[in-house]
Amino acid sequence: MEEINSIEVVPCTESNYLKPFRVVSVLIFNTTSHCFILVKQFRPAVYMCEWEKAKTKTPQAAEKTEEGEASESQEAQPASEEESSSQWPPASAGVTYELCAGLVDKPDLSLEEIARQEVLEECGYDVPASKLKRITSYRSGVGVTGAKQTMFYAEVSDDNCVSAGGGEPHEGEFIEVVKVPLHEAMTFAYDERIPKTMGVIFSFIWFHNNMSPKYKISTNV
Repeated sequence: MEEINSIEVVPCTESNYLKPFRVVSVLIFNTTSHCFILVKQFRPAVYMCEWEKAKTKTPQAAEKTEEGEASESQEAQPASEEESSSQWPPASAGVTYELCAGLVDKPDLSLEEIARQEVLEECGYDVPASKLKRITSYRSGVGVTGAKQTMFYAEVSDDNCVSAGGGEPHEGEFIEVVKVPLHEAMTFAYDERIPKTMGVIFSFIWFHNNMSPKYKISTNV
């Protein structure tokens, strides 16, 4: 994520992500290291929220005198384009933690097969589609796209890791694979300082309620 150093804000006239679509997401649990595998990536919409907040902050109208009163002899000058851009939030303001996910855009493949491809491309784990457990389906982005999202659960081990992941650069993906230790999962989920999707929070709670008792694992709730 530190490699993002050039950001340009322009009108969005066309995007596949602003149309009605269907999505698959996968909660990945590594049974070797007892950690969850998430992805971290830059989201323009999240960055724009921070950009809008920064844009509304206007410089003070005048300098303060020693008595704390505004100086009448000096007026605030409008910021130049260069000065304005220097006040933009850093790229990290648009980065979020998410489940491995992808668009359902291959009609010849099942949801499980598409989810398997996403796990391989984004996170580098080769998991048979038959090993994916369906958790549930729900609507996301109801105020914008109304997308239907289907969530799966996949258990992997270090033996399943065949690459570093990172997504498909030619598709505009720039993804960092992140590991969240199991014993820190619920603290991570409820820490409001960590930008994350609702899918992460829900899936961690699902794991705590359904998988932790089975494996007698503590999620530190």
